[in-house]
Amino acid sequence: MKPPRTFYDRPTLDVARDLLGLVLVHNRRGVRTSGVIVEVEAYIGESDPACHAAPGPTQRNQPLYGRPGHAYVYLNYGIHCLVNVVTEAHGSPAAVLIRALDPLDGIAVMRRRRARAMKGRIARSTAAALPTHEICRGPGNLTMAMGITLAENRLDLLGSRLYVEDRGLAVGPIAWGPRIGIRVGTENPWRAWVEGHPAVSRIKN
Repeated sequence: MKPPRTFYDRPTLDVARDLLGLVLVHNRRGVRTSGVIVEVEAYIGESDPACHAAPGPTQRNQPLYGRPGHAYVYLNYGIHCLVNVVTEAHGSPAAVLIRALDPLDGIAVMRRRRARAMKGRIARSTAAALPTHEICRGPGNLTMAMGITLAENRLDLLGSRLYVEDRGLAVGPIAWGPRIGIRVGTENPWRAWVEGHPAVSRIKN
């Protein structure tokens, strides 16, 4: 069952928490891949220096200002596409970045996609043998594995191509802490994850 629009039309931190344990699904060229959401980060408004809305409305960040329950996909540093879920009311820019998944459907396809993206025979063979929990660890890896590209930007998550699904799965305790991979706004404890899950990002000390 897909959450209704009202699920996303709420405070972003509430949506971030409630996304954990739901399933992200992508249908691409007749192939379905999916994974349980186990790590997310919230980005909230023009006052959040790490949010793409910080400079105000632009052509790139327009989806953040749009209706909740849509995808905001962007290219990070010209390398990886990252997928976000737009939250809060129309005109209030905010989103939740999906950081890690526990793969469910299409695991073999996800491994092949990760391997194809690797350069060199050794790297490709290493990717092809990845443990399941490492396939979708990290926001760039998960979009690569699931075949999510800029073509999915602005898609309605209540549609049939890219969506979130509630399969009634139980997850463990949820933890909160600082966002990672950013240089500003690191004081906000707006990253949430399933505590102890092996797919969650490893923090380097």
